[in-house]
Amino acid sequence: MKIVFFGTPDFAIPVLEKIQQSKHEICAVVTAPDKERGRGKKISYTPVKQFALDNGIDILQPIRMKDESFISELQKYDADLFVIVAFRILPAEVFTLPKFGSFNLHGSLLPKYRGAAPIQWALIDGEKITGITTFFLKEKVDTGSIILQRKIEIADDDNFGTLHDKMSLAGAQLVIDTIDLIDFGNYTLIEQDNALATPAPKITKEICKIDWNNPAANIHNLIRGLSPHPGAFFESNNKIYKVFKSAVVNDKDLKPGEILETKKEIFIGCGERALQILVIQPEGRKRMTADEFLRGYSLSP
Repeated sequence: MKIVFFGTPDFAIPVLEKIQQSKHEICAVVTAPDKERGRGKKISYTPVKQFALDNGIDILQPIRMKDESFISELQKYDADLFVIVAFRILPAEVFTLPKFGSFNLHGSLLPKYRGAAPIQWALIDGEKITGITTFFLKEKVDTGSIILQRKIEIADDDNFGTLHDKMSLAGAQLVIDTIDLIDFGNYTLIEQDNALATPAPKITKEICKIDWNNPAANIHNLIRGLSPHPGAFFESNNKIYKVFKSAVVNDKDLKPGEILETKKEIFIGCGERALQILVIQPEGRKRMTADEFLRGYSLSP
């Protein structure tokens, strides 16, 4: 099948590699425009663009998805299928172009966790099972008919980074399986039950702020869902501290927000039980273990 691939971040690369190694043809990729980064304003490419450059694949970088010139360019490829992985919302003028339509890879078992941050919210909510879904696009976001799904276990020590990588690799195989099914016309669609839908909104700064009145288990899951980025944070002594790894403890009788420091350990009281801080980043400094932090810093007033 002739495929146009839409994607931007690292999450999409295993999928691209899998399609590139298959019998199917990637005739073009669509990715975000280049950005200037750093003080030197050096131009940086998206991971998807870099992959396309390395493999001699045509690249499209529209600013507006409804641009007539962009849609005209897409039509020239006469693609059988559009595959979307971690990209922005497509208008109907775009996703209805291919012969077999357009499908998206989503990081949850839809209809659960519809939205921009499904991996993060599964962790924040303390889920033990999540998964990946391929579905045909409809105008309403994340509501299309399901083609395939795979469950993925969430380990107790998983964070956003590790679960992201697991889902990216599993997603690559699911995408290939989906393309093959569409190619052979051998699939049965499953309609989503909107009554079972749950949201997975974009992660904001307000979501990242730790409230020590919450149970330790909830705060621990928030830290997992936001690690290694953007990071859950709290304020102490008018400074911001990010926490990237923690553990729930039962043997510390501390009030919410109360800090206990030993020579090598940091504990903070919560609404229920307490939290041990294992990896922390002081404002303007690098990440460090609690042991490293306590050699030169203190959270206590």
